[in-house]
Formats: sequence, C-alpha cells, structure tokens
Amino acid sequence: MQVIKINPKDNVVTCIIEEGLAENSQIPEFHLSTQSNIPFGHKIALEDIPQNNPIIRYGTTIGFAKEDIAKGGLVDFHNVSTTTSSKLDDLLDIPFAIQDSGYQIPDLSDRTFMGYANSDGTVGTKNILAIHTTVQCVAGVVNRAVDYLRHNVLANYPEVEDVVAINHSYGCGVAINSDSSYVPQAIITNIAKNPNLVEESIAIGLGCEKFTMTRAFEHIPLENQIILQEEEGFEAMMERIISLAEKKLDILNKRQRQACPLDQLRLGVQCGGSDSFSGISANNVIGYAIDAFAKAGAKVGFSEITEVRDGSQKLIERMRDPALRMKFVDIVSWYDHYLESDHVDRSANPTPGNLEGGLINIVDKAMGSINKSGFSEIKDVVAFDEIIHTPGVNFIATSASDFVCGTSQLAAGVTLQVFSTGRGTPYNLREYPVIKLSTNQKLGHHWKDLIDLDCGDLLIGSRSLEELGTDLIDLIIDVASGKTNTKADHYQLFNDLVVFNPAPIT
Repeated sequence: MQVIKINPKDNVVTCIIEEGLAENSQIPEFHLSTQSNIPFGHKIALEDIPQNNPIIRYGTTIGFAKEDIAKGGLVDFHNVSTTTSSKLDDLLDIPFAIQDSGYQIPDLSDRTFMGYANSDGTVGTKNILAIHTTVQCVAGVVNRAVDYLRHNVLANYPEVEDVVAINHSYGCGVAINSDSSYVPQAIITNIAKNPNLVEESIAIGLGCEKFTMTRAFEHIPLENQIILQEEEGFEAMMERIISLAEKKLDILNKRQRQACPLDQLRLGVQCGGSDSFSGISANNVIGYAIDAFAKAGAKVGFSEITEVRDGSQKLIERMRDPALRMKFVDIVSWYDHYLESDHVDRSANPTPGNLEGGLINIVDKAMGSINKSGFSEIKDVVAFDEIIHTPGVNFIATSASDFVCGTSQLAAGVTLQVFSTGRGTPYNLREYPVIKLSTNQKLGHHWKDLIDLDCGDLLIGSRSLEELGTDLIDLIIDVASGKTNTKADHYQLFNDLVVFNPAPIT
C-alpha cells in the first residue's frame, strides 16, 4: 500500500511511503500517476481540482485550491487556501448525535490501577513532595533547596518519587485585578490542588508580591507556608525549607499504592509535533482508549482550542446539554477575540514542522486533532479556572502550545497524559507521566528510545486499531500504577511549566 484514503468523500489521498513517491509513480488502485515528487505524509489529488474548488479530507472541506491542480498532483499548503472559520452561534441548535465509532468500546469495569489515595478524596499517580511558589522571585532559593533535597535527602525516603519546585513567571509586576488575571491565578492555585501535588505540600512566598499567599494558596495550612523576607538570610531560608521538607517527606514515605477504581483516574490527551498521520493513526488509537476509560467512569480530557476550533460542529453535536454547548462556544469565542486583538487568527497555529509533515492548514490539523477525543458523549466543558470533576469525556480549555496546554491540564487536575507526535518531541513533565505515541514507523524507529508506543503499524495495516488501543489501555494503567516508567521519565527529561497569562504586565 502506497497511499491512504480516509473517507469515501475525499478527493485527496496521503502518501505513506517513507521515502516518498517519485514523479510518474503509479498507484493502480486509484488509477493515478503522480505528476511530481510526493514527500512522505503529503497529499495527492485523486481528480482534477479546478481553482477555488474544495479540497476534501476526513470527508470535510479543509480548504480551496488556489490554482488548478491536476489529477496526481501534489496538494499542500502552497496551493491550498484556508476555509473561513464557522460562526459558532450557528452550531448551538444542531441535533445531538453520537457517530458510529466502527468499534466496540471495551469494558474496563473489572480493571483497577495502583494509585495514591489523598486525604481530600482524590487519587494521584505519583507520590511527590511539591513546593509551590507565589512569585518568580523565590525560584532561585527554592531551586537550590530542591536540588539539595534530591541529592542529599530524598534517598532516605524510598517511597517518595521526587521533590518538585512549582515555579512560574507570575506573581509581581502584574495587573493583579485585571479582567483576565483570574486565568493565571487560578492555574497556579489549581496546580497546587492536583492529586499528584496536593498531599503534604509546601508553599513559599517572598513577602511583598502582589500574588499573596492568601490569594494563591489559602488551602495550604499556615504551618506549611514560608515567607523568605521573614528569614535571617539565605542559610536560614535553606534550613527552614529543608527542615519542613524532611517532615513532609517522612509523612509521604509512609504512603503505599493501593488498588483504585478507574473512576479515580484523571487522564489528559494532547498532541504536538503533529503530522499528516496524526488523525489517521495515533489520535485514533488515543480516541479508542479515551472511549474505554470514559465508559469506566474515568475523568478524561482533551484540549487545545485553536486545534479543535474547526472541528466544533463535530464536538458540539456530542454535547447534549444546551448550557454546555453555550459554555463551549463562549470559551472558543473568547479565544477568537484574544487572537484577533493582536491581529491574528487560528491559522497562525500550524508550525513549519506541521507543514513539512504534510498538514495543509489548521482545518486539516483540527480534523485530525479531534480524533483524540473519541466518539463518546462530551459530558462537560472545563474552563481555564476550573478543575475536572465530571466522569467521562471533558473538553478542557487550554492553548495549543505543548507547554502551556500541559500546564493547564495539570491545573485542571490531570494526573497522567497521553501525547501523540509525528515529527517528534521529547516533551515531558515531572508532575505527571507523559506517555508518548508516534504516528508513523519512521519516527517510531528513529526515536525508539523515546517513543512509548508506535502507532505506525496502523498505517500499513500490520496491526488493528483494537490491538493498538488495547496496548495503550494496558500501558496507561501500568504507568498510572508505577509498574512501568515512560521513556522520557527513564531519561529524566523534563520541561518547565508555562502558565497561560492573557492579562497585562505592568
């Protein structure tokens, strides 16, 4: 097999030959002869497509031909324009519908994972001592303390996996009461409530910042708060932090994993370094697993506003409650205005790597991105300042940037993330495990020591969606249980948290 056609309505196919197709290559099943070299992951016209006529992929118009494109010709971002974005209000009254997934959703009702039960009733996938901060000013001291604890103290507490500094760039020099300031403030506060980070945590402030301890971490007891300006210099700061941390480590070290039902799992999904195969392979495998965990009562969330915006109709039709539809539309419309205020729109999203990987535009990217959400009913929409609480599939409002999305999902309460990539990224967080899926075998082989599950087998038909989906379900449970480490965790590859801040800096 040389190419894949996704939907019977499509007028393009996608090249799946790693070395690409040379000019005049024959594709007999579609009676095609390529008119030029076709790179791996790029599209080929199935028919003559006159200028201004639609380019159809996933059964959806993803753009229009900028010029006449001959049958067998290359179809890419150079010769395709982006469609006008839909008016979201027009979608509010479309009929509720759940499309046929084409597979039977597996029953996980008898499955459990080994998690850490918290005093607030939540369950974490990691046993971490988190040190939260109110302002970037304290990061240098906190980092020194954390470095000391990791190298000199942590080994004495073998049941504790890590000591993590939750640093950010917010806290001072900000318009603390501006209209949008609730977004970064809620993200920082809610990170401290994440099930992986909430138990026996410490909060450190400077003392003169705008984002005060009361604003940020009112839920953290006073005896677990340290204000650096109240300490007698650096050595006293270090001694105070280390002394309190050792008390917390002693308590955390007594914790043990225990069998927990899957309805206690909070699972997030994301994609980054996407290519033309993301919506054909890895995202479909993720969607299969999402449907299974949602059926089992887990709280599962997909995100990335600009990367789902052009699939809004397919998402809104899966929302039964009119108020939920309105909430989704309000959030996406707010983000439209956020982009417009700086004279850009959702078409600014695709990266050079996305385009080189065969994606044509943001509509093409979006139609593949939404496949991560599966086919189940969308039960809730989680705003920027909210925490996921509804069992089943949730839309979590985040930006599409890998780091910003990951941080926002952490704030929403996600305790494990599944991440698809076609171009490759070593992205990972200390705060929760990130399971990495490749969309194609080329990347899976090239980065075999960084990819946790290669979904490229689905492209060439050597393994089925159900087989790969079952592998992913097992891997999620094993990673959540601490039985298996992700490859990025094995190599200790960790990215910084990046808090979304649409508010003014003073």
